[in-house]
Amino acid sequence: MKNILVLGGTGKTGRRIARRLRAAGRPVRTVSRTSGDTPLDLDDPTSWGPALDGVTAAYLVEPDLRMSTDRQARIPRFVNEAVTMGVRRLVLLSAPRAGEEDHPLHTAEQAVRGSGVEWAVLRPNWFSQNFSEGPWLSGILGGTLTLPTGDGRTPFVDAEDIAAVAASALTEDRHSGQTYELTGPRAISFGEAAGLIADATGRTIRHVDVAPDAFIEHQLAAGASPDVARLLTEVLVAIGSGSQATLSDDVERALGRPPRSFEDFVTEAAASGSWH
Repeated sequence: MKNILVLGGTGKTGRRIARRLRAAGRPVRTVSRTSGDTPLDLDDPTSWGPALDGVTAAYLVEPDLRMSTDRQARIPRFVNEAVTMGVRRLVLLSAPRAGEEDHPLHTAEQAVRGSGVEWAVLRPNWFSQNFSEGPWLSGILGGTLTLPTGDGRTPFVDAEDIAAVAASALTEDRHSGQTYELTGPRAISFGEAAGLIADATGRTIRHVDVAPDAFIEHQLAAGASPDVARLLTEVLVAIGSGSQATLSDDVERALGRPPRSFEDFVTEAAASGSWH
């Protein structure tokens, strides 16, 4: 493979993928709307050509999950342009349930599968790193994680594992045509996750359940669109119902090793000062 394009190159998965590829001596071009090696705006097709020039493999991310026709058409249009310009391998960061027609990433998956080139789809569970560099960090630092999950459990997956699978899929033929459901090795509750982080940091941290309607209102007040607030709440409530606790062996199937545990993530994140 020649140049490898990584969308969302400064994000939780993108920067980890780029680091792995560069360490392996692979030529990488990271792109995002505001930073990266080359600017790229999914809303501006004139920015696509320079980003795709000389690229043969691409990692695709749709950062905007609003349910609008324009948003859902961005990845399919980009896929068409990428294939036209010579890209021969696509790896899409998707999500659980994206096989359902009403999911905002469904059209992106369909576009990748129907692209006529090699493809792989990654459907990771909730990232462990959401506790250290994502939406739940403020709750951890504030001592209260308020989410509508009850005592439900889910197998958080480490972003390092997602990046490892993506980097392998971008550079190895054996992943072609694969859909990987990526999870951690065991399902834990948000209360247990908060407790593990509390033990590692010496902080007092607790999980507090909240009614779904109240959580939606909080998300809207924080600036989320109604579609995103609804989708986020539905998935979190599903954790509380017990329907999101299923484990997958796809990390091991893709990498030949077990997934990293949440405890490993906590130990590393605490040692690096993520919660100081």
